[in-house]
Amino acid sequence: MTALDRLNDASLLRTLSFIDGQWQSGRTRFAVHNPANREELAQVDDVGEDGAKAAIAAASQALKTWRKTSVFERGRILRRWNDLILEHASDLGVLITAEMGKPFAEAKGEVIYGAAFVDWSIEEAKRIHGETIPVPIPGSRGWTVRQPVGVVSCITPWNFPSAMVTRKCAPAMAAGCTVVLKPAPETPLSALALAVLAERAGIPKGVFNVVCGDAQAIGPVLTGSPEVRMIGFTGSTEVGKILMGEAAKGIKRVALELGGNAPFLVMDDADPEEAASGIVRGKFRAAGQTCVSPNRIIVQDGVADALIEALEAKVAAVRIGDGFETGIDVGPLIHDDAVERVDGLVRSARDAGARIVVGGQSRVDLGGSFYAPTLIEGDSFGLDLACNEIFGPIATVYRAKDEAEMIRAANDTPYGLAAYLYTNDVGRVHRISEGLDFGMIGINAPTVGAASTPFGGMKQSGIGREGGKWGVEEFTELKYVLLAGVES
Repeated sequence: MTALDRLNDASLLRTLSFIDGQWQSGRTRFAVHNPANREELAQVDDVGEDGAKAAIAAASQALKTWRKTSVFERGRILRRWNDLILEHASDLGVLITAEMGKPFAEAKGEVIYGAAFVDWSIEEAKRIHGETIPVPIPGSRGWTVRQPVGVVSCITPWNFPSAMVTRKCAPAMAAGCTVVLKPAPETPLSALALAVLAERAGIPKGVFNVVCGDAQAIGPVLTGSPEVRMIGFTGSTEVGKILMGEAAKGIKRVALELGGNAPFLVMDDADPEEAASGIVRGKFRAAGQTCVSPNRIIVQDGVADALIEALEAKVAAVRIGDGFETGIDVGPLIHDDAVERVDGLVRSARDAGARIVVGGQSRVDLGGSFYAPTLIEGDSFGLDLACNEIFGPIATVYRAKDEAEMIRAANDTPYGLAAYLYTNDVGRVHRISEGLDFGMIGINAPTVGAASTPFGGMKQSGIGREGGKWGVEEFTELKYVLLAGVES
């Protein structure tokens, strides 16, 4: 018995790519494993370069009709997809927990969060408006319209294998684009299950395609094809730079949600218990494997001891284990290499003089890729833990004297995705939030994402925004029309 035996609807489990409304096999296969116990879940076909080309061709053909389909009709079709996702939320949660390890309740929450992007995109697409423009030419009129970009390639990560699909693909399809989706090889089953539901919803063939396989073979096809007009990517900054460079050769639009190094500022007027609860909630979601996880907890001296004491108790109480077990707070990391990388960061911090307050060791003895929830007090912002995205269950606290030092330390990174601030002083809210070079700021809140809000960063954390009206507009082109010869 594997984790996938928990599925109520076994037909959601697919191992073939979905291209032009058909389930397509490949010449080779790759294994998908459960990181909680290393069991093999499935062998998934790799459709490679040929599959990517076929998907692009299908999307290009489907675009001719889909872009002309009424936004209301597109909405009705996507509404059925949304309803089916919610109807099968438990099964989709099972796939997430099996593939990447997060606790089942958290996984099911991801599915519901992801469906919200379908719901929002349906309604927002109905509100894509143009404008009339005054022009200096007598007897003329000017106006603008927004039209779909065209074929979009979406490349999604393993840490949110369901929500990142809907967050990209739903607004693209709602805007009238067609999609070629390349999911992460660690978590293809969630994307393929969404394709099953898309098929059942009646999304026309070629509008939504899923290609699985080696990124080295598929990626160049997606970035090099002249028929693909936009690349949407969530993942590391390093890979994002490569994709941006390749997209530049064809002057393709890009929407890039990349790495982060999120500061979490706790001022001396904040309640240390509330701040500690917020840190634990934000830090240990998905075992710390999110781009918006608090990475550097910067606390003002006056409240530092109280915060560390509160954090010590809360981190020590975090329960680690298989995500299907009852009462588990934190699941495994995605694989053993991730465990080794995180442990290397902790060892480096220990050698540099940092204090390990709680945890600080791998827990592969549990049978999978586990790392103990860890609290560290750092004595230098020069630690590798402070300079690199951790992507693991490691909370590191640094002390600072005043607002100026805290803002300076928070901004001392090439990344600018999310930041957090705990304070009860409204003046500080304005001063510090305006002084932080990050695309999203959570004030007395440990999470920032929602379907109705813009998600994205500054500096090397990416380009563009997902969510809200901005997420739909990303997939449109602005066209200006000048009409002459109008009688005045």
